[in-house]
Amino acid sequence: MSSLPPWLQPLLPILILLAAIALVLARLPKVELGHTEAFKRRRLLNWFPLGMTYAFLYMGRYNVNVATSALGNRTTNEDFGTIFFWGTLTYGFAFLLNGPLTDKLGGRKTILLSAAGSSVCNVLMGAVVYGVLNGGWQPPGGLVATLSFLYALNMYFQSFGAVSIVKVNAAWFHVKERGLLGGVFGILISLGVYFAYDWSRLISKAAPTWWVFFVPAAILAAFVVLDFFVIRDTPSHTGHPDFDTADASSGDTGPQPGAKDVFLKMIRNPIILTILAIEFCSGYQRNAIMQWYPKFAKATGLGESFVAANWGMLLCVAGITGGMFAGIISDRVFDSRRGPVSAVLYAGMALGAVASLFLLQTWMLGWTVIFMSLCVIGVHGMLSGTASMDFGGKKNAGLAVGIIDGAVYAGTALQSLLLGKLLPSGEAAKDAANWSNWPIALVPLSFLGLLLATRVWNAKPQPKTAPQPAAIPASAPAARTGTEG
Repeated sequence: MSSLPPWLQPLLPILILLAAIALVLARLPKVELGHTEAFKRRRLLNWFPLGMTYAFLYMGRYNVNVATSALGNRTTNEDFGTIFFWGTLTYGFAFLLNGPLTDKLGGRKTILLSAAGSSVCNVLMGAVVYGVLNGGWQPPGGLVATLSFLYALNMYFQSFGAVSIVKVNAAWFHVKERGLLGGVFGILISLGVYFAYDWSRLISKAAPTWWVFFVPAAILAAFVVLDFFVIRDTPSHTGHPDFDTADASSGDTGPQPGAKDVFLKMIRNPIILTILAIEFCSGYQRNAIMQWYPKFAKATGLGESFVAANWGMLLCVAGITGGMFAGIISDRVFDSRRGPVSAVLYAGMALGAVASLFLLQTWMLGWTVIFMSLCVIGVHGMLSGTASMDFGGKKNAGLAVGIIDGAVYAGTALQSLLLGKLLPSGEAAKDAANWSNWPIALVPLSFLGLLLATRVWNAKPQPKTAPQPAAIPASAPAARTGTEG
C-alpha cells in the first residue's frame, strides 16, 4: 500500500467498504408481492434502525477482544479465552429464557431491553478498566474474574438482539423476501464486526482503553431513544394491514402455545436438529477465525499488514458479499431453500480450512481466513437470520432463533475454551509455526458442517394451510407512528 498517496491511505478502507455496499444495493433483485410504496417506506423505517442497533450491539460485544489486547501483559490469550468463554456460554443458555420472553413481549420491547442493558454493562466494564489502569485498583477476585462476570452479564442482554430482530422482521417480510433479508442480516452482522474491530482499534489508539467500552455504551443509549419512537412489532401497529407471510405459522389462528410445547416440538423436528448442529459448527468456525486472527497477527508481527490493520472492514466486505450471495441464490436459484446455500458455503469453508494448514506462515493466510469468513457469515445469515423465521414462523420466531443461536454460541464457547488453552502466549506466540493447532482445529468442523448441510438440501417450511396464490393485499397508504405495541 506504500505506492498510494499518504492522504489516501487512511481513506482506502472506507472507500472499499462504501464501494461494496453500493455494489450490493445496485444489484439487489426486486421481489414484487403487492406492497405499496408507503408500506415499503415504513418497513424500511422499522428494520433499518433495528438493524443498526443490532450492529452496534456487536461493537459492544467484540470490543472485549481489542480491550484485552490493549491491556498488554495484564491479560494473556488464555485470559481472553476465559472471559469470552463465560460470556458466550451465558449468551447461549440465555436464549432458552429470552426466546420465549421475546415471543411473549414482542421484539420491540426486547431490543430496547437489549440495548439498554448492554449499554450499562459496557459502562461498568469501562469503569473497571479505568480503575485498573488509572488508579491501580485490584477488582475483587482479580481483573479476569471481574471482567468475566460483567461480560457474561453483558452477553445476557446481548442475547435479546438477534431474537428481537428476527421476531420483528418475521411479521414484516414474506418467505419469498427472506432470502434477501438473510443477506441484509449478514450485512448488519458485518457492519457490527467492522465497528467492533476497526472503530475499537482506532479508539484504543486515540484514547485510553476504557473508551473502547464507553463509546459503544453511548451509541447504544442513543439507539434506545430512537428505537422507542420508530420500531413497531407488526404492520398493523403502524396503520398497515398484517399479511400472510407463508411461513410455518401460516394458517395457525389458534392461541400462542406455551414455550415448553413449542420447544419440545422444535427439538423433535429433524430439520431443526440438523440446523442446530450446522450452526454449532458455524459458531465454532466463525469465532475461531474472527477472534483469533487479530491476536495471531499482533503476536507474529503482522499487526500493521493490510489484512490485520483493516480486519473489521475486510470482514465487513466479506460478510456483505457472502450474505448477499447467499440470499440471492437462495431465492433465485434454490426456490427459497436455505440448505443448498449452506452446503455451497460450507464447501468453500472446508476448502479454506485445508488451505490454511499450508499457508500459516505466508501472507496468503490473511486473505484465506477472510474468504472463510465470507462463507461462514453467509451461512449464519441464512440459518439464524432466515431459516429461524421460516421454520419457527412469525408466531414462534423468538424461540426458534433463540434455540438456533444458542447452538451458535455453544460452538463459540467450545472454541474459546479450547483455543484459549491450545494457542501460544508470550514469547512462543511470536513464531507463526507455534500456531499450527489453530488451522488444525478448523478442519474437522468445516467438513462436518458441509455433511450436515447436505442433509437439509430440500427442506422448506410447511404452512398449516396453503398460502393464497394472489398477491399480498395492498397495504394502507398512510403510516401511523403512535406508541402502540
